[in-house]
Amino acid sequence: MASLVFSPLSSSSSALVSRSSVRCGSFVSNESRCRISARNGVRCDMVEPLKFENGKPGIPVFSERLVPSFLASKHLENTVKNNTRLRIFSGTANPALSQEIACYMGLDLGKIKIKRFADGEIYVQLQESVRGCDVYLVQPTCPPANENLMELLIMIDACRRASAKTITAVIPYFGYARADRKTQGRESIAAKLVANLITEAGANRVLSCDLHSGQSMGYFDIPVDHVYGQPVILDYLASKTICFDDLVVVSPDVGGVARARAFAKKLSDAPLAIVDKRRHGHNVAEVMNLIGDVKGKVAVMVDDMIDTAGTIAKGAALLHQEGAREVYACSTHAVFSPPAIERLSSGLFQEVIITNTIPVMEQNYFPQLTVLSVANLLGETIWRVHDDCSVSSIFQ
Repeated sequence: MASLVFSPLSSSSSALVSRSSVRCGSFVSNESRCRISARNGVRCDMVEPLKFENGKPGIPVFSERLVPSFLASKHLENTVKNNTRLRIFSGTANPALSQEIACYMGLDLGKIKIKRFADGEIYVQLQESVRGCDVYLVQPTCPPANENLMELLIMIDACRRASAKTITAVIPYFGYARADRKTQGRESIAAKLVANLITEAGANRVLSCDLHSGQSMGYFDIPVDHVYGQPVILDYLASKTICFDDLVVVSPDVGGVARARAFAKKLSDAPLAIVDKRRHGHNVAEVMNLIGDVKGKVAVMVDDMIDTAGTIAKGAALLHQEGAREVYACSTHAVFSPPAIERLSSGLFQEVIITNTIPVMEQNYFPQLTVLSVANLLGETIWRVHDDCSVSSIFQ
């Protein structure tokens, strides 16, 4: 019987955040530091960033002088939050991200006991009262998707039976989102089914990051706050010494054109190129041709997720054939199903930029990998939801 208990930040839990080189002060404005200091003396001491060597990803460290404008200019002015009725609990899917979110907000993670019996059944017990509280459950439904989804449902049920006032499922990565329509006869629409399960379990609201398609929000019969990881990636690209006149944003397929166009607009209206591909089966892609000019340019490929990396790797090979000087891959969700690592580390990419919505196992690190944190973005969104403030204004 395996078990896991989450408790407030202590010396034993510091390992949850030790792999992140994003310090607690990163992306935090003066107002948010004022908030944290008012939180009953919550300690949030972070260890020094790890110095990764060969084979480990570069995780950028941002100083407080580099506060991104999409957060720094949008904080509520001199507002001290009342956190007595706000609770954050973490599932087992991504505890490091949950700890970073709690750190940004100046809170401790709630105590929760999660264990698995010998037959695989999941047991969840809250270790503190949540009666009348606004509860936020952080649990991406990343691989193993079915295990993590079931764990989330049981966590929601436990909070509902413990008389929580509201329950918000914070799902940084929403699994089954690609099964959002019928492309052939007799197929299921699993995204709608999962939405129904979360709703029926007792969730009052869902907070998710970069859904595969916007229509997935309509599958829920409860409010959905959809945030985007693009500002975090854009802020990192802005810190690099890349001449924007040499940039071209590339969509790896026709379905991602709207996403790539929005990304290009934020990069000083960079030109757009599109890779036309024909898919012969699930997780199998074949590149046909390129729409647009990339000769002598730095190509930035943008997608919402990288699964087996077949699409983006074949697209990068085509871009090199067409004369691209360098190719960068940018994605919010790093699913990294085999053989993704081999494809991404084969030398096609100058850099592969992802976020930590899905935890990356240490054996999947490679030199070109850069991991950015969305903890502050999600933490700020949670505050705004809790205070009934606008979420969309973060991205304006």
